[in-house]
Amino acid sequence: MAMRTSASIVVQATPYEYEYRLDRTALLVIDMQCDFVEPGGFGELLGNDVTAMRYIIDPLRRVLAASRAAGMTVIHTREGHQPDLSDCPPSKLARGRLSRRIGDRGPNGRILVRGEPGHDIIEELRPLQGEIVVDKPGKGSFYATDLDDLLRQRRIESLIITGVTTEVCVHSTLREANDRGYECLVLSDCVQSYFPEFQRAALQMISAQGGIFGWVSSSAEFCSALEESGPATAGDRDPASQDI
Repeated sequence: MAMRTSASIVVQATPYEYEYRLDRTALLVIDMQCDFVEPGGFGELLGNDVTAMRYIIDPLRRVLAASRAAGMTVIHTREGHQPDLSDCPPSKLARGRLSRRIGDRGPNGRILVRGEPGHDIIEELRPLQGEIVVDKPGKGSFYATDLDDLLRQRRIESLIITGVTTEVCVHSTLREANDRGYECLVLSDCVQSYFPEFQRAALQMISAQGGIFGWVSSSAEFCSALEESGPATAGDRDPASQDI
């Protein structure tokens, strides 16, 4: 259940209800790339079973559709590096003693290199024309990107966070956003880990201690809230917050 007061939407969440303004909120879709989600990508080359990554595609498609229909700002991120790897720290290249490392050629092209097939967002969640795509060299979405500037230009105060993986890029972004003052809601069935135990712990960390990093809810609660709030009207939207 959800209710709308003026331009606010309230979603049932843990540890308590999450309230946001549609015109001051962005949906953030983190790293839903072939390299992490599909067979032959970096995730699988690391020895992981990528099957679980597919479980979040359908709920995330519904969240994307509802957010787009409501006129919410949608931002996608992609982790990857310049072809010459000049933005990839040597420590990141060396870590793990892997047989195939970042920049090496794999089944989906050069691993985690911008412009390669594996770097692209999966077909089911492909950004629409006009949606923002932020290319990031690190795990967090704010590090060495213009994401914070983009959000502040649009007067965004709240983030609906989705994507992979929960304990790495999602948590890194969440913690960075929390320190910058953004109010964050993570949708539990729209984030995923290769490890079930990491998924459970990472979600519990977010809402612990009264919501130390933010709130946790589900795609169903989020979409229900948008549906019950009704279509946004001119009076609900702040003209100063529109895309520029």
